[in-house]
Amino acid sequence: MVARGAREAAPRLDAQIRIGGDAGASEVVVLRLYGPLADEGAGSVVPLLLPDAPVVAWWPSDAPECPAKDPIGALSHRRITDAAAEEDPIRALQDRVESYVDGDTDLAWTRLTSWRAMLAAAMDLPPYEGVTAATVSGAADSPSTDLLAAWLAEYLDIPVQRLDHPRGPGIVSAVLERPSGNIEIVRPDGKVGMLTQPGQPDRRVALQRREVRDCLAEELRRLDADEIYEATLRGLGKILRGEPETEQEPEAAEAES
Repeated sequence: MVARGAREAAPRLDAQIRIGGDAGASEVVVLRLYGPLADEGAGSVVPLLLPDAPVVAWWPSDAPECPAKDPIGALSHRRITDAAAEEDPIRALQDRVESYVDGDTDLAWTRLTSWRAMLAAAMDLPPYEGVTAATVSGAADSPSTDLLAAWLAEYLDIPVQRLDHPRGPGIVSAVLERPSGNIEIVRPDGKVGMLTQPGQPDRRVALQRREVRDCLAEELRRLDADEIYEATLRGLGKILRGEPETEQEPEAAEAES
């Protein structure tokens, strides 16, 4: 763990080694760099790396615009960022598009694994029709919502509308349009979703927002390039931005019905 201290401070390197406890079956080395050393994280890390061992860099926040060109990123086989933790998540996601190199990934993408699995499974059921259009809604600052819309646009080659929804956080719903009826997943509370599709009973599906530790564990299982994530980044330019959705007050909705 490399933590940058104040650059105006006197040059100093504080180091700590943690064994057992919250470190688990491993050792955690914490380096705190101050003054002119604040930008020397890579030089401090190199002596601690094992020869031929895979190296993964993770920026919990404040990731560089181009992780592969960062001194620590250049040492790594895999570079993990988290656009959702940035001050401007959507801008950070655009930076990922412009700077992508094999080995890059983002936890905003990893959080979509359950959504993608549910939608793919629903499309594998009768009546096996093609999807003609899709709509994905979520919080305005949700990079995962953008990535889900881009994934559908890229791989289904259909128009996909991305809507801002006040409910949030994260993804609220995904609707796939087919001639016989829509496939819909709606998750209003960030925990449990409702899957609706023609010819099948409505059913509740587990869509709990994933913890960072679970996303990291998934990413650490692979060190090769993620071609699907790369293609999805290209699909961001294909999504259509719609007008924000509004939630009706209960009394108004009851009056309309």
